[in-house]
Amino acid sequence: MASLAMRAGPLAALASAVLFGVSTPLAKPLLGAVEPQLLAGLLYLGSGLGLALAWPWLRRGPHAQEAALGRADWPWLLAAILTGGVAAPVLLLLGLARVPAGTASLLLTLESVLTLALAWIAFREPVDRRLALGAAAILAGAVTLAWQGAPEPGAGLGMAAIAAACLGWALDNNLTRKVALADPVQIAMLKGLVAGAVNTGLALAAGAAWPGAGTLALAALLGLVAYGVSLVLFVTALRLIGTARTGAYFATAPFVGAALAVLLGEPLGPRLLLAGALMAFG
Repeated sequence: MASLAMRAGPLAALASAVLFGVSTPLAKPLLGAVEPQLLAGLLYLGSGLGLALAWPWLRRGPHAQEAALGRADWPWLLAAILTGGVAAPVLLLLGLARVPAGTASLLLTLESVLTLALAWIAFREPVDRRLALGAAAILAGAVTLAWQGAPEPGAGLGMAAIAAACLGWALDNNLTRKVALADPVQIAMLKGLVAGAVNTGLALAAGAAWPGAGTLALAALLGLVAYGVSLVLFVTALRLIGTARTGAYFATAPFVGAALAVLLGEPLGPRLLLAGALMAFG
């Protein structure tokens, strides 16, 4: 059983990383039509509503053996929703509006470093020298990206916002670990519904314009795949291999995003290559 978990855990974490990784370059074009906070809300609403449609059917199958959230789980889950579902995606999209998608994708490797640090310091998970060396290499790559900055105005502020988003998701990862034994679909569904409703409501109250039907459908579909299904796989990995190692495997997500950004036409400069090499080593 232990060996099965050690095989299934990394696979779930890597699949989660791929699905989340594509979200950054694919969300970048949507920012031209949707205000960042509204887009964050729509992505999470798409995730929550899509999973809500599937959950009753899943509860009648083999997934019915999953444990429901208990009363003691709610404080941890609500804190995770606030940090990772409400604050972090808005900060990411605010930063993404100011920096290229490739740079933003690579900066998201900071999430794994911060997840590892919090798991070690606050939650007392073991961290060996190899994990520490990997975290140092990732941090060096982030410094490489930030040292010269991107030429666009406001790039420094954008990078700071993305780093803050990584901190929000790192907190989310460690808090979600506390409820990882509960139904992962229910966890992801509630995160999507609550966080999506909060950010969508706040954005509309602030005067954001509702997008067209095509943009709305694209945002909902992207949210379901990149945030909903990805989160179900991530929670499954947390359950099997813990926060620190799940975060380490999930660190491949930014490279998926950066590679897709280059394929979509973003330039591949020497600074991006050096930062990517350092982060890939990490």
